[in-house]
Amino acid sequence: METTEQHSNIAVLLPCHNEAATIGKVIDDFRAQLPYATIYVFDNCCTDNTATVAKQHGATVIHEPRKGKGYVIESMLNSVQADFYIMADGDDTYPAENVHELLKPVMENRADMTIGARLVEYTEASFRPLHVAGNRLVRGLINKIFKTNLTDILSGYRVFNRKVVNRIPVVSSGFEVETELTIQMLYYKLKILEIPVPYRERPDGSESKLRTFHDGFRVLWKLFSLGRNFKPLTFFGGLGLILLVLGLLAGIPPIVGFIETGKVERFPLAILATGLMILAFGSAFLGILLHAINWRLMEMHNVLLRNKQ
Repeated sequence: METTEQHSNIAVLLPCHNEAATIGKVIDDFRAQLPYATIYVFDNCCTDNTATVAKQHGATVIHEPRKGKGYVIESMLNSVQADFYIMADGDDTYPAENVHELLKPVMENRADMTIGARLVEYTEASFRPLHVAGNRLVRGLINKIFKTNLTDILSGYRVFNRKVVNRIPVVSSGFEVETELTIQMLYYKLKILEIPVPYRERPDGSESKLRTFHDGFRVLWKLFSLGRNFKPLTFFGGLGLILLVLGLLAGIPPIVGFIETGKVERFPLAILATGLMILAFGSAFLGILLHAINWRLMEMHNVLLRNKQ
């Protein structure tokens, strides 16, 4: 019996850096599930025979000379034309048999992107303890800022449609790209749906490229930068509120002293309080101004997309 999947142009995108030990199985697993899809392996500065193995298993290999997962995903979105995109890692940690659950909501227009949420079913060896804590921290911040309820921000197992490719710019270079994709989706009000999937530990011979503290810091810095850029009213308004409270606290002793003696005796605190109040109102004004600019830019973005379509 034919399915909608068989009549769709589907691309499987596999970013790889030295995954020769696993990439053959990953290609075979996805081909078994989606025999009509085109499988692309992006060779990101591999020093082993990942590309050779991928070609032997029938994948189309594209070389990306700029090292970093963000560069690979940028190359994917620029070079591959399809109706639906499946993105997974080449390390055999994501189960290909769950791809239909991820594809269905996107193909039925119930979601623009589905994310394979890993934090429901995984083994202790799948994650390092700090990775789980970092994921929860990033998830909590994003859910708070964007008023959503996502459970796995950093998953690399995603399915999305052509609308996402046309609307979402990718500017990250490293592993923080998943955070950027999620925030961009929320900012442009595209629909995200999470589907729980098992997360397997890496097979023997496959090593993680993720550097816990280095990449964790980059993820947090990307979150800070995107929050500042996409939610300026929240960011600068919150900063202004903090400065306002500090200014009021610094101003209490000079004011109390003036009430009691009729003189301003604590000039340093009075000057500090005045400066903090000026900064507080300046920060709030900057947030309002940038929010208005962002709103106009989003309007222009949407008009350009409609004209393009």
